[in-house]
Amino acid sequence: MNERVGELRAWLEPEPAAAFLVTASTNVEYLSGFSSSSAAALVSEGSIHLFTDGRYAEAVSNVDGVESVILERNLLGELGRVLSEYTAGPVAFEAGRMSVAEHESLSKSGLELVPAAGVLEAIRAVKDADELTSIRAAASVLSAALERVPQMKPVGRTERELAWLLERTMREDGGAESLSFPAIVASGANSARPHHAPSDRTIAPDEVLLIDAGCIVDGYCSDCTRIYATGELPHELLEAYAVCLAIQERAVAAVEAGVDTKTLDEEHREALVSHGYSVDHSLGHGVGLEIHEEPRLARTASTVLKSGHVVTIEPGVYLRDLGGIRIEDMVAVTVDGGDVLTPVTKDLVQVS
Repeated sequence: MNERVGELRAWLEPEPAAAFLVTASTNVEYLSGFSSSSAAALVSEGSIHLFTDGRYAEAVSNVDGVESVILERNLLGELGRVLSEYTAGPVAFEAGRMSVAEHESLSKSGLELVPAAGVLEAIRAVKDADELTSIRAAASVLSAALERVPQMKPVGRTERELAWLLERTMREDGGAESLSFPAIVASGANSARPHHAPSDRTIAPDEVLLIDAGCIVDGYCSDCTRIYATGELPHELLEAYAVCLAIQERAVAAVEAGVDTKTLDEEHREALVSHGYSVDHSLGHGVGLEIHEEPRLARTASTVLKSGHVVTIEPGVYLRDLGGIRIEDMVAVTVDGGDVLTPVTKDLVQVS
């Protein structure tokens, strides 16, 4: 915790703020290890105050290195009332994580509020050794489950049933705490919808099956997408698979510290367009305590990759009324290149 708080304090030094108020629950947990639906942390040069309500009084008393403060359940409203008791100077707040109503409640403190967006997210983006160990564990559980998809005999099952089998496998056999996000199981034409929710559609022979799933281990997420064939696929889908795979593998090979994320995304877009395909989403995103984190691999976000970043590489080709192809790996960024964390085969596996 000390290193993480130290980085936040280092950010504060040149800024016109005496303290940083952290209200996003994920960021509070990242800094303090305290997980709660009602928590905020005030970090200043000499102290950390951790605010919560009476439901968590016992739990917060066990958090080392903080001064705990118990307030009423309307936490932001209460902070607006008492915040000036804990700092005298301007207070930076998480502008991208706070609603207008919450800001109005906080303004009652009378303190100058300094908007600061993405500060903790940028610090969180670079994972330490322990975080990488947890992410690897989550990726390993997910990879093992995806490798077992052929044994689940998808044909004849509904998308929803297969999604449940995948979740049970990760939880019961892999020890996953929960899912990173609701699994996407999309068959036939449904796979051409990037964020399709599993339905009661029965998976049929001779069609494409897309599975995009993830699980949480030790609080950290995983994310991977693989394509399966339930028999013979039309030429258009086989060609799309070959193109998507080539683009994905080229992008994975290009991942290393010092590379600009915008450049990676632009190269993948150019490659898709050169083969006559549209571009329906960006190349990828960071993964950690949340399933979508910094850095983003998108044309609207320019970030230089650093050792310790963990990103997805997931180009997609979607052919309406026919099917979709998306191939996704998690990659840990190192000074020497990218370390693929999801080594599930990318051959077009046949399932029955």
